Amino acid sequence: MFVVMRHMRYVFILLFFFLLTAMGPTPKSTDEGPVSPFEIDKLEHEKAPDFTLENINGDQIPLSSLRGKIVMINFWATWCPPCKEEMPSLNTLHAHMKSKGLEILAVSADKTFSAIKKYVAEHDFDFQILWDEDQSVMRTYKVFSLPTTFLIDRNSTIVKIFMGAYDWTDPEIIAEIGKL
Repeated sequence: MFVVMRHMRYVFILLFFFLLTAMGPTPKSTDEGPVSPFEIDKLEHEKAPDFTLENINGDQIPLSSLRGKIVMINFWATWCPPCKEEMPSLNTLHAHMKSKGLEILAVSADKTFSAIKKYVAEHDFDFQILWDEDQSVMRTYKVFSLPTTFLIDRNSTIVKIFMGAYDWTDPEIIAEIGKL
């Protein structure tokens, strides 16, 4: 028993050093490679980085054009089951709150524009669907998993980051957005 425990200790030590080496130093900018999953937390309470992306109709949509509105930026993809699962509730939320100034931008990380158009053609979404072709906006927002949603107030400040799929018709979420 003692021999087994001693060997387990060595296994854990080796595993620790392997993981430490594999993780390596965190790059300082997104141009140098992937960022740490903890980098996204630094964006909360900061001004939302501006961007311009193309929607499914070919129009260029700048985030700055929505200043003065409450904005949700939802990063998603057609190949992501949790993303597709939450889309209907995002649509319901938008229908319920667009008269109160809510705009939703669903930013797709798909590799092809045709995949997005095909998916959107099969559904009736009432909000902007944008394509982040090179995933540069996704990197700017330090998104490392899908879906990830940013809630931005009327002053363009990120007030909350939601990671994972949500039921956007939940009364607590609606109340939180309503406060803005």
